[in-house]
Amino acid sequence: MRTIAVLGGGIGGLATSYYLCRNPQVTKVIVLESSSRFGGWLWSTRRSDGAVFEHGPRGIRPAGAVGRNTLNMVEELGLEGEVLPVTYSHIASKNRYLYVNGQLHKMPSRISELLRTVPPFSRPLLLSVASELLVTKSKEDDESIHSFVSRRLGKELADIAVDSLCRGVFAGDCRKLSVRSCFPPFYDAEQRRGSLILGMLLGSGPTPVISPGSLAQRSIKESWAQWSLRRGVESLPESLAEYLQQSGKVQLHREAAVKQIHPSASGWKVHLEDGVVSADHIISALPAKALSSVLPSSCQPLIQQLQDVSSVTVAVINLEYEGSILPVMGFGHLVPSSEDRGLLGVVYDSIPFPQHNRPDGQTTRLTVMMGGAWFQEVFGPPEAVTEEHLIARATEAVQCHLGVTTAPIWSRVALQRVWQDCLCNICMYVCMYASVCVCVCVCVCVCVCVCVCVCVCIYIYIYIYIYIYIYIYIYIYIYIYIYIYIYIYIY
Repeated sequence: MRTIAVLGGGIGGLATSYYLCRNPQVTKVIVLESSSRFGGWLWSTRRSDGAVFEHGPRGIRPAGAVGRNTLNMVEELGLEGEVLPVTYSHIASKNRYLYVNGQLHKMPSRISELLRTVPPFSRPLLLSVASELLVTKSKEDDESIHSFVSRRLGKELADIAVDSLCRGVFAGDCRKLSVRSCFPPFYDAEQRRGSLILGMLLGSGPTPVISPGSLAQRSIKESWAQWSLRRGVESLPESLAEYLQQSGKVQLHREAAVKQIHPSASGWKVHLEDGVVSADHIISALPAKALSSVLPSSCQPLIQQLQDVSSVTVAVINLEYEGSILPVMGFGHLVPSSEDRGLLGVVYDSIPFPQHNRPDGQTTRLTVMMGGAWFQEVFGPPEAVTEEHLIARATEAVQCHLGVTTAPIWSRVALQRVWQDCLCNICMYVCMYASVCVCVCVCVCVCVCVCVCVCVCIYIYIYIYIYIYIYIYIYIYIYIYIYIYIYIYIY
């Protein structure tokens, strides 16, 4: 008989409790959430007129072991009828933009665009990374993402593409983020194979195997790039909480902030404002700094290590406009720090998920993300900034970047923070660019007979032609794979 206390009722804590309550060795699970709602960053606003707005994540990846596992959970919760898939062929998957030098630039999505210079880059992307195979492996245990990409793929890609991606994914600074913590597949590829390309081609290590259920199999068959739920992504934690409540093994507690945890003779004591919870084991789904404040003093140096995990504040501004006002169609655009340090990017929510629009009229929903690692520098202390200032800054960006001159008919500000900060700058996945790198072997034949010489030369020519063709095909395939991983797989 085991009682397990789960600290935190976000999606991590709820998912943990979901699997624990299905374990026959666990008799009781106690979920302790400090706020008035479960779900954490999965937070949706559903208006009475049918419109849905997301204040955190808005699309979920189906790819990989984690993606398949999530779809299996969705199916087990009976939510498969609520899923809104976005395929790789959808315009939101194919069209992604960067805002550089005062202009929107569509990222390359066809092979022909990879072979020529496409703004904002100064040369073809293939050339930018053609020498990646020749770059030696780093001997350092870790380095920043910017350093890693600059060393292997070139400074321009690091300054523009990767800088923008890190701002969009983490709201973080790629010059401070750890490549080993944030991008383990690529760190492992270099360490195991000495190259990103070889790592992608040959594999960079073992991956967990998750058997796909019928919903996950459908996502593979239909080539889903991402998905959401009809009533917003918060439907997932809501369904999890309902399942846990009905299981008979789980106790859900809102507004139950943990003050301290201490070991006891029988396990652990969790001290709350209004009582004490006893448990055999504790699983924490708290932010690093929150966990550091409740651990016993005997847990040094772990406490200090948790306190050293940096985090940032992000302002998420939802805007609704009357009519169809977008000059381009796609998922959205990201902004490198060299262009605008305070503005991270804009998501064109109505394009991937038009089902979340108000059904009784044509409207356009946008989400503007601001601040991140630059919040304090640009906006000042989070507790001092006003919603009016953030909305004004967001609408100004929409006008400047997209040419929208009308005012929004509805707006909402969500300031995402963890204690004094938010969005821990660790443990996410991003892939960088790779390229086609063709190695040509020159063979010389000396023949006595001219006829034989001609035949041999023709044979060699055909052989080399096929050899090169196969190599080009393989590397272009790898390039496209990594490109999709960047712009679709992680969005």
